[in-house]
Amino acid sequence: MPDFTRWPSFPFEGDLRMKQLDDPVETEPSRKGEDSADCSACSAPDEAYIWVSERWRVRAMDRPTGLPMVLILESRSHLDLGDLPNLLAAELGVMTVRLERAVRSLDGVARVHVNRWGDGSAHLHMWFLARPYGRLQLRGTFLSLWDDILPPIPESQWRENLALVAAWLAEFGGRPLAEPPRIEWHAPSTLAEVAGREKEAAAVADVASDDDLGGDVSVALIEEPSDGEPVGDPTRDGDSPDGAESGADASAPDAPTGSSATVDGDGVNGDGAADDGAADSAGASEGGTLPSPRAAAEDAPGGGKSGTTTSEKEAAPAVS
Repeated sequence: MPDFTRWPSFPFEGDLRMKQLDDPVETEPSRKGEDSADCSACSAPDEAYIWVSERWRVRAMDRPTGLPMVLILESRSHLDLGDLPNLLAAELGVMTVRLERAVRSLDGVARVHVNRWGDGSAHLHMWFLARPYGRLQLRGTFLSLWDDILPPIPESQWRENLALVAAWLAEFGGRPLAEPPRIEWHAPSTLAEVAGREKEAAAVADVASDDDLGGDVSVALIEEPSDGEPVGDPTRDGDSPDGAESGADASAPDAPTGSSATVDGDGVNGDGAADDGAADSAGASEGGTLPSPRAAAEDAPGGGKSGTTTSEKEAAPAVS
């Protein structure tokens, strides 16, 4: 067996057997989308991408995978890598650095692998795969295999990462189309009602537990006398003041599911004006503002692990 089967990054162990190498073919088969008329990348709408510009588009997988982020950079023009004119070739270098920095700025990302294979589709596409921080076993050439082996990351985190990358790219131009997951909120009265129901259910559960132990149980555990003084042991979970607080905490909304964070190009423009209006409208109707993708990246260029500063951003070559 070759040496790489003994590398720490090799994903498999146990008995392995080499495949028989096929004889070479005289003529290689056509790749997908050799003709622009049949190219899925050319026919895909902008809404299928997380960020678009005049000459480039960035898309993600259709669902979360095992890595924090997997993205694909595509040219709008139906060209392969060796067919790029000088302008697009120069811009490809700028876009590669930009997108690598954006992905590396995400929490929990140590490195970004940039790959181009080109055996499946004829339309130029570059892969960007984020390696999780501290996962040394995932270093090297087998990262794409580990992406299929590891359990998928939470969808809410995945959608938030997509929105952050799109907002980062939009700082240099183009249009972000990925939105962060919506915040699930409840009115204070709703929270109080939920907390009361959970406290009552906890008290009933305590009663049932005492019945199983054969002890005497007082109805006072779940009822109060007419003078309003609680009856029963104040140290029990269901009756103590701490218990009421824990019931309220338990009713807090779960983490955002991200079900509403689908890519949508409507109402989002390059300068973010529509985003500001939408955020103001949401704040007036719901008592709070939701972060827009552009606003989510206010701190991104200066934060994360990439160390990108404002001067670096201004010194970056402009894509015209």
